[in-house]
Amino acid sequence: MTTLDPGDATPPRPHPGFFLVFEGPDGGGKSTQAARVGDWLREEGFDVVACRDPGGTPLGERLRSVILADESVHPSMRAEMLLYMASRAQLVEEVIRPSLQAGRVVVCDRFLLSNLVYQGVAGGLPLDEIARVGGVATGGLLPDLTLILDVPPDVARRRTGPARDRIEKRPAEYQKQVRSGFLAAARREAGQTAFYGGSTALIDGGDEADAVFARIRKEVEDALALGPRS
Repeated sequence: MTTLDPGDATPPRPHPGFFLVFEGPDGGGKSTQAARVGDWLREEGFDVVACRDPGGTPLGERLRSVILADESVHPSMRAEMLLYMASRAQLVEEVIRPSLQAGRVVVCDRFLLSNLVYQGVAGGLPLDEIARVGGVATGGLLPDLTLILDVPPDVARRRTGPARDRIEKRPAEYQKQVRSGFLAAARREAGQTAFYGGSTALIDGGDEADAVFARIRKEVEDALALGPRS
């Protein structure tokens, strides 16, 4: 397996590895495409670490069950945000940062942008407040590339079926604001990216899976400066 050299990709990065994050509303195919990209990069010879947020560590997985699955607890929007941040802090410390420093490619299912959208844009918490807490939780780490998979609400509902967790059970208007928040971040609209400094690319997740993967692959190839090899 190969690791990245800081000179392998065109934009300068603060670490030898590459940090790729998949974001977007539920039903966009994030988890499926993240796994597919990880497999493709391994075939290309990269040392790939896959993780999910919240989760990815023993502490993170326990917090994930509280946030999403435990119906006996009812965290406020601010408490919910802080639980996500606690899980993320552990994930960055235990998995992501050491992997990046070792020159690996980290592929993560969700990261800080989800908090800005779910608890901020849709949940009403101040975006600057979430960003400040996020900076502390991650030590200022942002993805090198965030792929935002957008999907129309009717397609998302058809794919996901009945709501499976606490977040998916929220009203349709909340889910509409979630999608709007991700689109705003991807399109640099409404000042949303003032609170999210990571590089983003918008992908139509409603298309056929192979077509979606082809677009994702092109974005990743460009970000990693992968071209024809002699």
